[in-house]
Amino acid sequence: MTRRILLVAHPRRVEAQQFAGDVADQLHAAGLQVALLPDAAEATILGGSPNIITVDPADPARGCELVCVLGGDGAILRGAALSRGTKAPLLGINLGHVGFLAEAEREKLVETVEQIVARDYVVEERMTLEVTATYDGEVIARSWALNEVTVEKAARERMLEITVEIDGRPLSTFGCDGVVLATPTGSTAYAFSAGGPVMWPDVEAMLVVPISAHALFARPLVIGPRSALAVELFADTDGAAVMWCDGSRTVELPPGARVDVRRGDTPVRLARLTSWPFADRLVAKFDLSVTGWRGVSRRTHRASGTSERA
Repeated sequence: MTRRILLVAHPRRVEAQQFAGDVADQLHAAGLQVALLPDAAEATILGGSPNIITVDPADPARGCELVCVLGGDGAILRGAALSRGTKAPLLGINLGHVGFLAEAEREKLVETVEQIVARDYVVEERMTLEVTATYDGEVIARSWALNEVTVEKAARERMLEITVEIDGRPLSTFGCDGVVLATPTGSTAYAFSAGGPVMWPDVEAMLVVPISAHALFARPLVIGPRSALAVELFADTDGAAVMWCDGSRTVELPPGARVDVRRGDTPVRLARLTSWPFADRLVAKFDLSVTGWRGVSRRTHRASGTSERA
């Protein structure tokens, strides 16, 4: 059976298309089939290659063993929507800035494709969020998120008045610019920028992080994975809101709307090329200073029975 890789790259970014061409050539030379979405095939020179096939946009990952995304975290999040619910894991090659979700950098492109060809990767599952927005008892939207669901004010001059609810009980009411409901994967994204804690990916929890809240009790909260979260907008205010899922899927929320969030039943599967500890990923991605750290040196000296000053 022919092995197939779904390749995802921005159709209008020249750099992304150049890298995509290199990846496609290397995969084809190894005997693998490369698939593109129809819009990408029409917009790029790759689409005219006889070595490329076009997939059904309604089920793009069907028959693919991997979804390979070239881009930053935004592109990788869009790729997650293609791979979620399928057997094909997601692998990101960073062409952006931080690229926290990416597993490889552009400088290691050849080596990364070699690992794809050799199936030299492990797959880990990341929890997601399921979200339902209602108004006047009617469902107005259903969606999901890998990173976060945010409820934000729709107009700069208007503050939102909201109530945060946990497990069916009201916790706090306050005015704010919004609130972030995040997974551990999303703890290093919007939630981190809003002052939330960093959570290791294997932690089973959800985050609630208010944005610019006018309240004494508006600290980030870490909630158990079986809890139910909700945000209600005051009905008697002029402040409308917008719900964002992973920064791309949006829904307008009128005053009085309600957003319910739970842990999702369908995780996103990520392909990992190394056993790189998450602490090392934080150091690399955030360029953290670890100058003077002597942990390995201390352990080595203790094991050999020598003095650290020897």
